[in-house]
Amino acid sequence: MFQFRGGFVEKVLISSCLMGARVRYDGKAKTLDDQLLATWRAEGRLISLCPEMAAGLPTPRAPAEIAPGATAEAVLRGRGAIYDKDGLDMTADFVNGANLALEVAQESGCRFALLTDGSPSCGSTRVYSGDFNGQTHEGEGVVAARLRAGGVRVFAQHQLNDLARAIEEAENSGG
Repeated sequence: MFQFRGGFVEKVLISSCLMGARVRYDGKAKTLDDQLLATWRAEGRLISLCPEMAAGLPTPRAPAEIAPGATAEAVLRGRGAIYDKDGLDMTADFVNGANLALEVAQESGCRFALLTDGSPSCGSTRVYSGDFNGQTHEGEGVVAARLRAGGVRVFAQHQLNDLARAIEEAENSGG
């Protein structure tokens, strides 16, 4: 939190691709054009990060998915893996990105995160199946799992209104 207009205002860690940065595996953005985000940006609330780019992965890059049957938690515990479409084990890069995201959130005072759903990093309600067939299932990516374990409340882009309510409640209660 930081002081703003006589009260405390929550900061939000946000996936860079949602802010228009062309950092996704395909070299594109997934811009979330919303007035609320524009307001939060103007207020200095948003801390933009692409965990995959922070971990040193290039853009564009081959798509990656959590291996079938594995969970983000298993990956973080060394009992699961993330592979790219060519079969290259990308686990270390994705775990590194998750650790960096938590570090940035903690250093910036972010108690909330708005992440891109579906990603093996940022997915918070759904991730791809691991079969590279376009199918998703309930689950989370390694960044979402690491942030939640670190006490950060994580929301997907389709939960923006839920995030706004949670922030308002936190600010009204004084933290």
